[in-house]
Formats: sequence, C-alpha cells, structure tokens
Amino acid sequence: MRDFKIPRSVLVLIHTPDMQFLMLKRAPKGEFDVDFWQSVTGSLDAEDEPPILAAKRELFEETGLIADKYKLRDLHYEVEYEIFEQWRYRYAPGVTNNVEHQFALCVPNTDVLIQLEPREHVAYQWLPAEQAAELCFSWNNAAAIRRLASGQSE
Repeated sequence: MRDFKIPRSVLVLIHTPDMQFLMLKRAPKGEFDVDFWQSVTGSLDAEDEPPILAAKRELFEETGLIADKYKLRDLHYEVEYEIFEQWRYRYAPGVTNNVEHQFALCVPNTDVLIQLEPREHVAYQWLPAEQAAELCFSWNNAAAIRRLASGQSE
C-alpha cells in the first residue's frame, strides 16, 4: 500500500523584526527543476497531527531552527488552493485541493544559524518583504509574506 500525502500543510514565514524574510531554494529534482524559492512548508504527517506541531517539525527539519527558542505564532489564517496537477500523484486519487495553515517565526536578525536539509534545499537568502514575495514560486506564499509585512496578520 502506498503512503499518500495528507492534503493539509503548514507554511512558516521566518522573518526579522524589520521584516527581512528567509527564502529557501528547493533542491532540483524532477518536479522542482525550476528556480523554486519558498518559505518553510510541509504536509502534516498524520491526520491528527496538530498544525502547530507540524510547523515546529518542518521548521527544524528544513532550517535547524527550534521554534521554542523564538516565538512561533499561529497566524490563524488558512488558505485552500488547488494542487498543481503534476504533483497530484503524491495524494490519494481524487484529491485536488490542499488546506494550508500559516505561521510566523520572528528571529532577532539575519545572523541566526540556518542549517539546510540538503535533500530539500540548496540555498537560502534574506530579503525585504516585497522582494521575498516576488521571488516566491507560489502565490499563497507571496500573499502570506505581503499580509504579514503589512501588519494584516497581527
């Protein structure tokens, strides 16, 4: 039996107090051969996994950052979007949409140690909000950055 991804995920926006955002470049492989930049993202591991725990897990897996060392905030914002057709094979037959829960982690500055998981990401950079949003592959990631930077997620 094949394990399918759960169509519920988290997005974690990592930023500094002056709204510099951490952007991660996906490792090239198959569907990610494009110049694909994003914030921390990931699917829930189990149907009953609380999104906050998934956010903490993904944050550590992708950056080495420990959420409890900083302030991980639930933005109390969810967005449902259509899964790109080329990625639907990872989900159970008939699944076409995903619900994303959004979080933010404020770190003191861009000097925090970032430890990338090389199978997932190959580079990172800190950018002002609008540049980070423009770099995003996905519209919902870009919208989340703009919303947080404008103070609409407070």
